[in-house]
Amino acid sequence: MTAVQAAFGQRLREAVSARGPLCVGIDPHPALLHAWGLDETPAGLERFAMTVLEAVGEQVAVVKPQSAFFELHGSRGLAVLERVVAECGKLGTLVIHDVKRGDIGSTMTAYANAYLDDSSPLAADAITVSPYLGYGSLAPAVGIAAQTGRGIFVLARTSNPEAVGLQRSVTSEGNTVAQSIVDAAAESNAGAEPLGHVGVVTGATIRPGELDLTALNGPVLAPGLGAQGATVQGLRSVFGSVLPNVLPVAARELLRHGPDVGEIRAATRRMAADLSGVLAH
Repeated sequence: MTAVQAAFGQRLREAVSARGPLCVGIDPHPALLHAWGLDETPAGLERFAMTVLEAVGEQVAVVKPQSAFFELHGSRGLAVLERVVAECGKLGTLVIHDVKRGDIGSTMTAYANAYLDDSSPLAADAITVSPYLGYGSLAPAVGIAAQTGRGIFVLARTSNPEAVGLQRSVTSEGNTVAQSIVDAAAESNAGAEPLGHVGVVTGATIRPGELDLTALNGPVLAPGLGAQGATVQGLRSVFGSVLPNVLPVAARELLRHGPDVGEIRAATRRMAADLSGVLAH
């Protein structure tokens, strides 16, 4: 296992400084493939993914492929995901695999090696992980990511309605489950400069003040812009002082403009400009 030159927090901060915080989701949902006139085949999947990268790859700092839609096509779909990683490396675009892996012991280690170890063709700059077998179960991913200069984003307060009962439940310490995950991530990031490598996933649609993210010292992945109801203008009220560390995610709101590369690119530029305006105030 060979360490990369810079830690994830530093690489992310540099990328966002150069290209802005917008993260584009690469979500080849069957309905979106059909809307683009593409077949639900590995060839259609590849055409979709490469078109998205052509449109936004040199504009944005980060893309987030939804792994499930690639896995759906078996080994040929994973080969397309490998190509996404390779192409993003050429474009200088960071990749967050949305895989939401979570397990224990050697199994968690295997997942972490598959997506975070330098020897893996699937290795991304960061992955999403699930802490709901206990935050401590993520230790292999936390450790391997640190060793290879990569990151993880831990599901904390997601935007799906099914999550409310669990994530807003109160622990014996008096915090919500979601807040306890944020606090554990903050411990993993203690002392890191400019940001730690353990981020959290927090929907951009949550209620203002629901989480205290001020001590996190790590990035926040915030899905939900556009189709899910969150707005660029609402980000300030949700995230407050930590907004500079937030990666707002948009997928359908931008990809619905495809398959025309120019239209996707123009929509991405408009949203990036709106984000820049919010961050400036």
